[in-house]
Amino acid sequence: MPEESYAIEAQNLSLYYGDFRAVKNVNLQIQKQKVTAIIGPSGCGKSTMLRSFNRMNELVPTAHAEGEVLFHGQNLYAPDVDPVEVRRRIGMVFQKPNPFPKSIYENIAWGARINGFRGNMDDLVEESLRGAALWDEVHDKLDQSGLSLSGGQQQRLCIARTIAIQPDIILMDEPASALDPIATLRIEELMRELVQNYTIIVVTHNMQQAARVSDFTAFFTMDDDRAGYLKEFGPTEQIFTNPKDKVTEDYITGRFG
Repeated sequence: MPEESYAIEAQNLSLYYGDFRAVKNVNLQIQKQKVTAIIGPSGCGKSTMLRSFNRMNELVPTAHAEGEVLFHGQNLYAPDVDPVEVRRRIGMVFQKPNPFPKSIYENIAWGARINGFRGNMDDLVEESLRGAALWDEVHDKLDQSGLSLSGGQQQRLCIARTIAIQPDIILMDEPASALDPIATLRIEELMRELVQNYTIIVVTHNMQQAARVSDFTAFFTMDDDRAGYLKEFGPTEQIFTNPKDKVTEDYITGRFG
């Protein structure tokens, strides 16, 4: 596969909290405009791995990385790289919906504004809400608080806020785990729609969700020192129907984890 087909690439990446190595020696190539799921048992470093792609781990004072994360051929951990710019290009949707305590309109406009957007804000707000499949539900109440929405709507508002700054990649950390089944299905449908324009990397504990929404799956587990590592990676259908490793098979079939 030619290098230009990769959206982002981890090379010999190890992630630490203080002296504890949470993730060790990961080599992983994420393809453009595909959904890649990261699965594995609790504590294996899935979210730490996800946050390494936009340097969110650095918000934890003791966190540091060894190795490289390549994005458009540049190591995101190089000294001259601005982490704020990294997070603009690589957006994040969290497990629990976290709208700003502002109007629905301002939830979209504020982030775009501080990132230097100079175009027609009304158009951007509408496009972003349409992109998150929320416009039809909120177009007549844009001045109401984002916190007045249901949980599923709040999560879609957060997705709209993310795509308003036009990132290349969207990271999602268990984006539906706090939602009911109907709202979860809507988020899954939305991911399949968004992947036409964005690369999506999603952490999920839900095996059925990973099988439904992802094109590729990365299975992480832990060694004896409780360091997470990449056990197996491949097309989702292959990982779920014909895994190469027995540990992967045991996890997917529910024998552990």
